[in-house]
Amino acid sequence: MNTNRSLLLIYTGGTIGMKENPLTGALAPFNFEQIASEVPEVEKFGFTICTESVFPLVDSSQIEPEFWARLVELLEARYDEFDGFVILHGTDTMAYTASALSFMLPALAKPVVLTGSQLPIGAVRTDGKENLLGAIEVAAQQEAGRPVVPEVSVYFNHKLMRGNRASKFGAARFDAFRSFNYPYLAEAGIHIRYNERYIRRPRCGPWMAYKKFDTHVASIKLFPGISFKMIEAVLALADLRGVVIETYGAGNAPARKEFLDPIAEAIQRGVVVVNVTQCAADGVDMKTYDAGISLAGTGVLDGGDMTYEAAIVKLMVAQGIYGSPSGVVSFFLSDIAGERSF
Repeated sequence: MNTNRSLLLIYTGGTIGMKENPLTGALAPFNFEQIASEVPEVEKFGFTICTESVFPLVDSSQIEPEFWARLVELLEARYDEFDGFVILHGTDTMAYTASALSFMLPALAKPVVLTGSQLPIGAVRTDGKENLLGAIEVAAQQEAGRPVVPEVSVYFNHKLMRGNRASKFGAARFDAFRSFNYPYLAEAGIHIRYNERYIRRPRCGPWMAYKKFDTHVASIKLFPGISFKMIEAVLALADLRGVVIETYGAGNAPARKEFLDPIAEAIQRGVVVVNVTQCAADGVDMKTYDAGISLAGTGVLDGGDMTYEAAIVKLMVAQGIYGSPSGVVSFFLSDIAGERSF
């Protein structure tokens, strides 16, 4: 591997950067500038790896969109200095952050690899070392002087996933993330095998970054017996601009008037309503069943095979860019960063 390359390792918080306090037994962050003392293998790469921590360090369950904007500002400020970036992040909201960065950096042409771990990096059986070393190798990999994976991705348990296709799958297993609707970008064994046909090529054009969000969105997950009055109350919120409805199967929902009418009224007021499936795999097709056709008739947008995480974050980004519902709709239905197949 070319020793002239340089990477920036960004630590934001999370389990991977924790060590057990020998006196109290509690987990606490260690100085990530001393990463080589915990993972000496890092030095064997032979290229420059700089570290930077984003303070205050944050439990990923506490992350807000403002944090994503700070990350983008950091990447933007250091973009010309490094060939690639590895972001160490808590696992709980890693898929949300990966989705956000993919939409906020539409002109990205360098690797941004997120990873973390289920066990602290100082633990005897930690998955953190392999995840960190794999992410570094992916971020540094080049071919003919160009990065092999010039997009936002998640590396976890020997698998590399497009960031906006990843979802956290397990709370207490090493294969915590899956990409249900898109092939893995790479898989690591003795060698890292890249699935080049599925890796997104950079868009032509100048650098640009979106840093604003509009969080006036709501999420409604359907279940048998859900109160339509509750749904109506949510849809009637004064500042509401967007809603993601998690429907059954291929995008099906109750075909009852008391459910559909408040949705149609909200859309007429300019609220953008999106349909994504509750299923982990496959996607929405509102043309298959009457229960989906009725929902489509109100003006609800088809979320295709997008993950829930990608859909909700994309809606917030779109609303931060566009003041009009038409702009939000156009952005949402477009394939911005490989987040949807149809």
